Amino acid sequence: MLAIERKNEILNKLRTEQRVLVSDLAAHYNVTEETIRRDLDKLEKDGYATKTYGGAIWGNITKSDLSYTIRNKTNVEAKNEIAELVSTLIEDGDHLMMDDSSTSLFTARRLKEKKDLTIITNSVGLVVELAGMETWTILSTGGQLKRESLALVGARSLDALRCYHVDKVIFSCKGLDCEAGITDSNELNAQSKQVMLSAAKKRILILDGTKFDKVSFVEIAPIDQIDVVVTNTRPPRPWVQYLEQHGIQLLFPPERK
Repeated sequence: MLAIERKNEILNKLRTEQRVLVSDLAAHYNVTEETIRRDLDKLEKDGYATKTYGGAIWGNITKSDLSYTIRNKTNVEAKNEIAELVSTLIEDGDHLMMDDSSTSLFTARRLKEKKDLTIITNSVGLVVELAGMETWTILSTGGQLKRESLALVGARSLDALRCYHVDKVIFSCKGLDCEAGITDSNELNAQSKQVMLSAAKKRILILDGTKFDKVSFVEIAPIDQIDVVVTNTRPPRPWVQYLEQHGIQLLFPPERK
């Protein structure tokens, strides 16, 4: 099979299934994983895919919102690693705001060993996930439902968020860039995160390593408005230096230092 034929088949598979794994494709086409990664590099460059750890997902993640189901199946290992680190920053009795990102959902699952937390969120999925936590207080913002992400957005959601002051906010983004700052693909989501940031004493940004040096559509905030960056792999050296110079704590798994 010619390389162009293989790439077109992978593209069709992405359209149909929304995600692919490098190991599966390499076995199917009897080629090396490095060959498949080069195919995915080309698809990403053409705007058809976004590479993830171990594979790729359909579409350009910096420009569009993936469905709730797809997000929860993507970069699972990275999100679990991030959740583990975030849990070290949370104390029993904390009041938290958490956004509708899938990484926040993974973090919430990891926090279930904590006691007496109060969670304020615009995520329907997170509310459902934590419904059984009897000693916790779960507050939902209300607002207009974004069906693809199960997020509550709009004026009523923002008004609800403005009512509270919390110890920490945990949120994610679509891109992090030294010049453009923290960015997202959707203005409504960005507005929710902006209000959350203004309500918290400590602001924790959670993101996987693919989002460094990426710019999405809407600015959430400048980088100097956050206190901690939690990721799943050591960022490039310029980022380590940049965050240190700006007094921002950086956490990533110790075995990857």
